[in-house]
Amino acid sequence: MAHLVLSVVGDDRTGLVSALADAVAAHGGNWERSELAELAGAFAGIVLVSVPDARAAELTEALRGLDGLLRVTTHTGTPAAAPPGRSLTFTVLGNDRPGIVRDVTTAVSAHALSIDGFTSRTLEAPMAGGTLFEATVTVRMSEHADATPVIAALERLADEIQVDLSVG
Repeated sequence: MAHLVLSVVGDDRTGLVSALADAVAAHGGNWERSELAELAGAFAGIVLVSVPDARAAELTEALRGLDGLLRVTTHTGTPAAAPPGRSLTFTVLGNDRPGIVRDVTTAVSAHALSIDGFTSRTLEAPMAGGTLFEATVTVRMSEHADATPVIAALERLADEIQVDLSVG
């Protein structure tokens, strides 16, 4: 089985996911995992599919046929066993401002941690007005690593940039 990672983007409209799913299914593919969202009038996402080796090129060509509806870029993936180590998940919530993502990811990379997942959004602040930024981040640590130093660094950062940090 070939594993393909599809990055997709197009103007948001009804039927985009269905058209993509139809192409995958028509070529014997299996939709394994995805992250899809509407962002500022655009529809974007990433999808992991598996497809019989003999049909991978055929599926890739069919996905090019969706151009005009969706721009699909195909990347060859490799099936991986569960990554070693353990996960640490934390949430950042505070007033939105430029640079929060840079600050958080710099703190993570300073501890040589890999980001397994990063989800963020802005939302209206209830009662106070303004805009809030919220991110949930999952990082991968070695099995026996002490989480205390990275948590302490994130807490210092949270105080510095005035955001709430929840680790769990």
